[in-house]
Amino acid sequence: MRFRIKELGPGVLVAAAFIGPGTVTTATLTGAGFGYTLLWAMLFSVISTIILQEMSARLGVITGMGVGDALRSKTKNKALKGFTFALVILAIVIGNAAYEAGNLTGAVLGFGSPKSFYGINPLIIVIGAVTFVLLFIGKYKLIERFLVLLVAIMAVVFFVSAILVQPDLSKIISGLFIPVIPENATFMVLGLIGTTVVPYNLFLHASSAKQKWKNKEELKFARWDTIISVSLGGIITMCIMITSAVAFGGSSVTIESFADLSQQLHPILGSWSSDFIAFGFLAAGFSSSITAPLAAAYATSEILGWKSSFKSWKFRIVWGFVLLTGIVFSSLGFRPTSVILLAQVANGLILPVIAIYLLWIVNDKTIMGNYVNSKFINILGFIVILITLMLGVKGINSALGLF
Repeated sequence: MRFRIKELGPGVLVAAAFIGPGTVTTATLTGAGFGYTLLWAMLFSVISTIILQEMSARLGVITGMGVGDALRSKTKNKALKGFTFALVILAIVIGNAAYEAGNLTGAVLGFGSPKSFYGINPLIIVIGAVTFVLLFIGKYKLIERFLVLLVAIMAVVFFVSAILVQPDLSKIISGLFIPVIPENATFMVLGLIGTTVVPYNLFLHASSAKQKWKNKEELKFARWDTIISVSLGGIITMCIMITSAVAFGGSSVTIESFADLSQQLHPILGSWSSDFIAFGFLAAGFSSSITAPLAAAYATSEILGWKSSFKSWKFRIVWGFVLLTGIVFSSLGFRPTSVILLAQVANGLILPVIAIYLLWIVNDKTIMGNYVNSKFINILGFIVILITLMLGVKGINSALGLF
């Protein structure tokens, strides 16, 4: 087991990516509004994510290709290839640039508003600068270890919080294993799944897995890494839901700011509650602010046939664009609404598209050899794709208000 812990890495990047400020907010609102009843949706999300991410990691380890490489080689029709490429760049690059502002803003959410310079929050600049240095140095193992540290901080913060609030274990068990959708909870269920099953993580996982593991015999470590890391990420999210359920009593309340959350937790966690939870938000925002530019660089480089190397200037330009855009938007307090709406539509389309492509690729014996999907995994994969289609419709509808 000690050796397997040393093998953790690419899966942790995935966990670090999906536990961002958006996930923390969604989990908090879910626990506050519906108590323990939607824990099963998070359990389903974890299982779905493990299924898709295992396929992605297996692709990287067995073939040495990323998802973008496989899409480029597998898609022969020019019109379909052009549509796919445009969708990937729009959703992953432009979308992540817009969302990066939220990652950076969320990272400093719990630390108040320090004295600003010409209206710019210096903490955002500091986090942006550290992110830039980590990515520019380009040491994969350094980035991997730093994100492992951030995920560990999140695990400690939110797990300890969940224990301190003394939740009802019987309600946790029933919430996990008895699927119930209360009135007006459907969008929350889809929201929990949507913040966990993230399209850009499929690109990130395959690309990082092919760097860490170089031969087929190491596939077992990639699978352990995926199962342990994604499960840990799911547990962290569940701990947030549980803490919020106890703190807010499972009633419909209004949570408009970090202060609202910390005030409600104050009677339970004491005078240190604000600082404690602030570090959880910092780790969540910081980790996502690193993985979003990195995933965008991998996806773009692979889909366009560039060299996906940390030393490549094309690779650096992509992650630099995403990071700089996020720093500017978050520093100025500007919310690029139209860009985010466009990104939501593109992500709503790309999630099922990439999931279908991935299932197609990992069933191709000319690419995967004897490591194609089993029938059981294919059945689970089709179920997950149906869910991603629902997520896609929901995401497009929330952006455009079609129905």
